[in-house]
Amino acid sequence: MEQKTVDVIIPTYKPKAEFIKLIEKLEKQSYPIHKIIIMNTEEKYFSGLQYGHQFELDHNVSVTHISKMEFDHGHTRREAVKKSEADIFICMTDDAMPKNTRLIENLIAPILEDKADFSYARQLPRENAGVIEGFTRNFNYPKESRIKSIGDLNAMGIKTYFFSNVCAAYTREIYDKLGGFVDYTLFNEDMLFAAKAIQGGYRIAYVAEAEVIHSHHYTNIQQFHRNFDIGVSQAEHPEVFESVPSTKEGKKLVKKTLQYLRVKKKFFKIPGFLVTCGYKFVGYKFGKNYEKLPEKWVMKFTTNREYWLKKNIRNATSSIDPYSGYGISSKERENRINKKK
Repeated sequence: MEQKTVDVIIPTYKPKAEFIKLIEKLEKQSYPIHKIIIMNTEEKYFSGLQYGHQFELDHNVSVTHISKMEFDHGHTRREAVKKSEADIFICMTDDAMPKNTRLIENLIAPILEDKADFSYARQLPRENAGVIEGFTRNFNYPKESRIKSIGDLNAMGIKTYFFSNVCAAYTREIYDKLGGFVDYTLFNEDMLFAAKAIQGGYRIAYVAEAEVIHSHHYTNIQQFHRNFDIGVSQAEHPEVFESVPSTKEGKKLVKKTLQYLRVKKKFFKIPGFLVTCGYKFVGYKFGKNYEKLPEKWVMKFTTNREYWLKKNIRNATSSIDPYSGYGISSKERENRINKKK
């Protein structure tokens, strides 16, 4: 059987020295990577990494620099995919680290074996991750692999669409058939695509054997901002999230975490955990109801002000006919093209 080609896509913003280690680990994978495609936001930060660490790019690594105003979770990845001609492409983030040399091999195995069309990896907490962050990673990314399809919606709910571009593999042919990532989104481009795939009858594999080290140390304020953006994303896409709300899964995580802290006798962690839950919940609720908020509040609560600036521009120019005044309207132009067909 002819070996499938694999490319890796990584958006970067202010990459740290750890990113160099990521590239090195990818180049040592047991399954060969054809090309690593980096979409970097703000060239000065990438140049700073190269200058500060003598970082040189290999021939199979390409870098495209964009401005912060250009970045969008969906659009930027769409543009990166256009630079790939591989049979399978893998999306990663610049702060995810392969645990071993078999990450790519394990991640794409369900696709190569025709058991799934897309797949995502298990995320393990960093060594210095707190007890709560560690439990959350294990809750969302358990030890058992599984294949998800539309038949799991009733039992799994929102978890059916759970999918993470921290490390996820896509069959290019099916990705194109489904129309790719949503072009403009504040958050959740991976889950929005997963929902489209599941609803289209395709299968998603969670591959516990494919492991990346990835966790965060968010402050309560950062959790508020992050969950505000999650709420906005869900409000902007009711076609996905209205029928499978995420609040039930969130309550389950809170309950399980409290049980875990009691079993481990980490009672002193409980008050702080409940405060964090409050920040997350309030941020999420504000996000879900962002249309009722003053614009200045939205701009203060979001993590991505540029998204809203671009959205305002798109809304202001959506009614403009680019062909008006040149002797032909958009509709007339479309009719002429259809006649030629």
